[in-house]
Amino acid sequence: MHSTAKSVAVYGASGHTGQFVVQEARRRGLSVVAIGRSATRLNAVFPLAVTRRVAALDDPVSLEQAFADCALVINCAGPFLDTAAPLARAALQAGCHYIDVTAEQASAQATFADFDAPARAASRVVIPGAGFYGGLADLLASALAPDGDIDEITVAIALDRWWPTAGTRRTGERNNVPRVVVKHGKLVPLIPPAEVPDWVFSPVLGHQPMVEMPFSEIITLAHHLKVGSIRSLLNRSALDDIRDGTTPPPTAVDDSGRSAQRFELEVRLVQGSVIKTARVRGQDIYAVTAPIVIQAGLRLLSPSYRHSGALALAEAIDPVELLGALHGQSLEVFGDVLR
Repeated sequence: MHSTAKSVAVYGASGHTGQFVVQEARRRGLSVVAIGRSATRLNAVFPLAVTRRVAALDDPVSLEQAFADCALVINCAGPFLDTAAPLARAALQAGCHYIDVTAEQASAQATFADFDAPARAASRVVIPGAGFYGGLADLLASALAPDGDIDEITVAIALDRWWPTAGTRRTGERNNVPRVVVKHGKLVPLIPPAEVPDWVFSPVLGHQPMVEMPFSEIITLAHHLKVGSIRSLLNRSALDDIRDGTTPPPTAVDDSGRSAQRFELEVRLVQGSVIKTARVRGQDIYAVTAPIVIQAGLRLLSPSYRHSGALALAEAIDPVELLGALHGQSLEVFGDVLR
């Protein structure tokens, strides 16, 4: 039986990103169930006002019980190569929609391939890669996308610093699957070119040397847009940060728990002689994931929502409308992508 409740289950709730998601869901007036693998950790992080449940990834019964009376499961627990499949399966079994925030390409690919038919059968939606990586570029490119095939999409990301969480480091150690890009309309292994163009961002980040570093946006974009070439660039200094084992984790600088990190993400789309660009900028890539997934979740929970299947974020939710909801609240959106 499908749940008709409006509660949102957040798995990995006591982790860095999970705490932001719980906080944002409560701020939006949603009933939240904080779920994790450690009762001690959950009790230490969340007040008594937050419902807390413990469930193990290798225990489908405990997962389904944890998701009881919920309508949506948001998975914030990486590595998603390990967590996405059991959580998506249990979410559908419990009658819930499922969203995760993976930056891992292989995880997003597997979710699209393995859960489209089960999600359609359950009349529910499964959305991988709906966070900063994966989701934002998909929203921008889809809002820009013209009718017909697209020649090229380039995603350029700059962070003034990348203070990685413990979860990010664990995921990096686990995620040793070769990265892919799109060439000639097909996903192919990344072969780094000899040179990658520098990119000029807004004055805060300015001129940045870049490296080709594709995340889950390659998979989300290729899932539903017909594009000849898709590549994703990251500024070299951010990559140096995350490769340096001594780089500290993020430190809160405001009451919401955000770090001082500034980011900018630009999408450039080419169709023939027409070039379109759009970009977003804001503070803290982990924190900004929360309003993205909660705004998406609010739309999935609408009684009028009718889509089903394994869908990219911009397939499941109107990208222009969602960007409009985020603009001025959680990030700044620039370019001809807002109504």
